[in-house]
Amino acid sequence: MRPGSMVEVIRVPLSQDLSGFTAILWQHKIPHRVLEQDDEQLVLVPHNVNAEQIAQLFDMWQQGVDLSGLKVRQSSANTSASIKSIWLTLLLIGLSAGVTLLIALGENIQMMRWFTLVDFRVQGQQVFFPSLLDSFKSGQVWRLVTPAFMHFNFPHIIFNLLWVWVAGRRIEMMLGWPSLLALFIVSAVASNLAQFWVSGPMFGGMSGFVFALLGFAWLWDRRNSSVKIGLPPALMGFMLFWLALGFTGVLESVGMGAIANTAHLIGLISGLLLVPLVGLVRRR
Repeated sequence: MRPGSMVEVIRVPLSQDLSGFTAILWQHKIPHRVLEQDDEQLVLVPHNVNAEQIAQLFDMWQQGVDLSGLKVRQSSANTSASIKSIWLTLLLIGLSAGVTLLIALGENIQMMRWFTLVDFRVQGQQVFFPSLLDSFKSGQVWRLVTPAFMHFNFPHIIFNLLWVWVAGRRIEMMLGWPSLLALFIVSAVASNLAQFWVSGPMFGGMSGFVFALLGFAWLWDRRNSSVKIGLPPALMGFMLFWLALGFTGVLESVGMGAIANTAHLIGLISGLLLVPLVGLVRRR
């Protein structure tokens, strides 16, 4: 969430330690940001959080009051502001659902040809397609990201979009839509190119982006104490276990279809590598 879309609640000197107060806010799952401006620290909250109540909590915290049992209400009158803060997450989910319907879960081959990394034609049991260079020379650069929007069964799209909603929404709210857009573009392009190199153009899905989101969130929270995304750290273990299962072939053997394992791995690496870059941009 950009500073401009948030409300300033507290302004204190840089010398004051706010870690105890921000820990309480995270404990109550209250989104916030701490920014340094000149010789002061600013605590910001979204419009749908009661800023006056947060200021009161800060006063009570300074007085040594136990805040563990208190709750902060969020105003339902600012639902539109909340939606605006996650518009990119909603757009990515909508595009995935729309493209998946257009290709009829992979049954509509002619429509699929518009979204694969390169165009293709099926002749008998063989798939023929041009080189990447020839495809992009013709100006079809949209294909670098569009495979991410295609899904080929309902468990596939439900699983992916659930994680886009959970992780993507939090990243967009806490770090802003440019960070989420960078994550999507970099992870989609990298994972699509890598998977194409391994298997050709017949693949799709948000899985590479999902692995990028979860890897990014895990490493970001380990490196940052003031602004946390807040996903459970144990998700990293689950993600690595799922990745290993994919490479062993177990998931395909139990009927889950072909798994784009290379896209998963490259997506994860993309998410991890983007953490220091996003952190550097935010500090400027």
